[in-house]
Amino acid sequence: RESFIDELAHRGGHDPIQYRRRLLRNSPRHLQCFELALAKSPPLPAGQHRGVALFKSYGSIVATVLDLSMRDGWPKVHRIVCAVDCGRVVHPDTVHAQLMGASLMGLSAALYEEMSFEDGRAVQSNFHQYKLLGMAEAPQVDSYIVPSEEDPGGIGEVALPPLAAALGNALFSATGVRYRQLPLGKQLKQS
Repeated sequence: RESFIDELAHRGGHDPIQYRRRLLRNSPRHLQCFELALAKSPPLPAGQHRGVALFKSYGSIVATVLDLSMRDGWPKVHRIVCAVDCGRVVHPDTVHAQLMGASLMGLSAALYEEMSFEDGRAVQSNFHQYKLLGMAEAPQVDSYIVPSEEDPGGIGEVALPPLAAALGNALFSATGVRYRQLPLGKQLKQS
């Protein structure tokens, strides 16, 4: 959905961030979360590209801003900034840990993770055949909490859903190509 919103913005000749702002004008919690993630994102350095996404799950809203550059046809993710409105927060450290972990988990899933089957059996029998994001590839992840007095929402892996869309949107900005299947990395190697 969030990649499609970006696609609609581009098709209509609109900036994806401004387009989302207009769509969110009647959703103050969503807009506040989106604006916080954008405000906490540093200016985009030359040669880097930005993708954004917003998603609500388990009563919490997460906005993700992802910055990357391309190196020999492969994305180098430099920074992920995410903001969450999860209502009243009981333990902020837990919220930050969940946002950071889910962002990296989402990046790993979006780039690499795939189970394939042959003759009705899984080809990947263990982690030596199932690629995960390595520590050297892990970008900086900054997380922010929207102050809220709303009822508490979930926190679990709520930062995971918008990650692939933000990555796909940043890749489109960098390459002009829309990648439509996960894992995205498999398609990048083919292009």
